[in-house]
Amino acid sequence: MDEEASRRYAEEVGVALTQMGTTPSFGTLLGWLLICEPRAQTITQLCDAVGLSKASVSTGMRALEQSGLVRRVPASGRGHAYEIHDDAFARAIDPTAKMRTFLEVLQRGLDLVGDDEARAQRLRHSRDFYAFMIERVPALMEEFRTSEASTHPSSTVAGTGPQEEMS
Repeated sequence: MDEEASRRYAEEVGVALTQMGTTPSFGTLLGWLLICEPRAQTITQLCDAVGLSKASVSTGMRALEQSGLVRRVPASGRGHAYEIHDDAFARAIDPTAKMRTFLEVLQRGLDLVGDDEARAQRLRHSRDFYAFMIERVPALMEEFRTSEASTHPSSTVAGTGPQEEMS
């Protein structure tokens, strides 16, 4: 694999995800982990591969780990490496718990404004959107996992929920 083309691809992922609100290093590191070999990469390997400082890589990897996209794995010696979960995007994109929290906040807002219809309308629309999404997202996630299991029977994606297999 051409290292320069791989680096450009990782940077392209970084630019695309920056447009979605992430930091450039978050996206670049994620892009690299999608295509790198070996699959598990140490901080040093990541720094060398994508040209970021150790501080940027450490911060980016911490964010990726917290988001559920990557996990730490043992590396030779005393350290650790990072690798992307096979079902990284299914894990990270399932927003149900976060949506439930925000739905509760929206409901408290409705309780606060009471009969003020102008303010209640904005809150109600947002609350109804989140309630709709909470109702639909789990079925879509399950449909995806079922589809993946039938397409790639050896994949670990099938049946893996956001809480399962997290290290």
